[in-house]
Amino acid sequence: MKPLAGLVVLDLSRVLAGPYASMMLADFGANIIKIEPPKVGDDSRAFGPFIGKESAYYMSLNRNKRSMTLNLKEQAAKDLFKEMVKKADVVLENYRPGTMEKFGLGYEDLQKINPKIIYAACSGFGHTGPYMDKPAYDIIVQAMGGIMSITGPENGDPTRVGASVGDITAGLFATVGVLLAVYHRERTGEGQKVDVGMLDCQVAILENAISRYLVNGVIPKPLGNRHPSITPFESFTAKDGYVIVGAGNDRLWEKLCSLLERPDLIHDARFATNALRTQNVKELKVILDSVFKNKTIDAWLGFLEEAGIPCAPINTVDKVINDPQIKARDMIVDLKHPVAGEMKVPGVPIKLSKTPGAVETPAPLLGQHTEEILSEVLGFSKEQIAQLQAKGAI
Repeated sequence: MKPLAGLVVLDLSRVLAGPYASMMLADFGANIIKIEPPKVGDDSRAFGPFIGKESAYYMSLNRNKRSMTLNLKEQAAKDLFKEMVKKADVVLENYRPGTMEKFGLGYEDLQKINPKIIYAACSGFGHTGPYMDKPAYDIIVQAMGGIMSITGPENGDPTRVGASVGDITAGLFATVGVLLAVYHRERTGEGQKVDVGMLDCQVAILENAISRYLVNGVIPKPLGNRHPSITPFESFTAKDGYVIVGAGNDRLWEKLCSLLERPDLIHDARFATNALRTQNVKELKVILDSVFKNKTIDAWLGFLEEAGIPCAPINTVDKVINDPQIKARDMIVDLKHPVAGEMKVPGVPIKLSKTPGAVETPAPLLGQHTEEILSEVLGFSKEQIAQLQAKGAI
């Protein structure tokens, strides 16, 4: 049995942050009922690339879920949703604050129906504060949250992180929030609201950038591939590209100097300590690049790994997918979709020894499980379901 087996989640979220959270819950056994608007569904169903008529974007985020359609603009659909809430554990949504309240389905409304309900809201700026009503996308919170200001080449323009970390980190924190609330409810019987703002999450992952500013008053800037306070800890130019080296302490620094046949650097006053190496990082970079350019990436990786010095190539995505470590850890798995056919998706990154998660079913077709869910959860007959369809509720 998976650890979240039996946890019923009504998932109203769409695109990325919310679906990422519900995907993580689904991988570990939660019963995710993905509720989508009729005819169009989750916005991301229209995002490329496509396999036939199916969005690979959508399919990569919605495995292990079931889909039903529900038109929350219709009263019959709202009433139906409220009945489902009575039997659910979690409601997950990532609408702009106030949207669910307009439907009469906000936390205050739903907790009256089911006091044990856990209501998880994932929005751009959270449900309080002066920016609460502002719309947001990933790039908006990356910009406002500071991460773009420290990303990119040194002296270059601020740069968006290549992956959608604004959405994904919010999805991760929303998952944590739901699990915390579930644990609290197990002990007390109380449900609660989980309020996750994407901007908050970006601030939470700024890590040492905030501490560096608060301690020394210097505003952090982009530094390319190097670390702001550990040296050498960056990319170096080999004969055929770049190799990453992380010599994170004096012991590794001495090993690196010996490997590079530059033991003189160990005793060079400019590089005697990590603080001095960081202070003189540009001079050191020139010296080390002059050595690294004499061999290929593969040659250096062999020497560095044998010496126990952390190192890596800068892999492109095709190399990541085919990396033996990634394959050994089942981080790319095969799925068969009823329309798109054979496809590959990322695997489950959390490895549990007793109750592991798994990627078992492909992303659902729009409304694929509407009748199944209404029959299973509420005991509706085919005639009742047909009436809801006639009303435009589903």
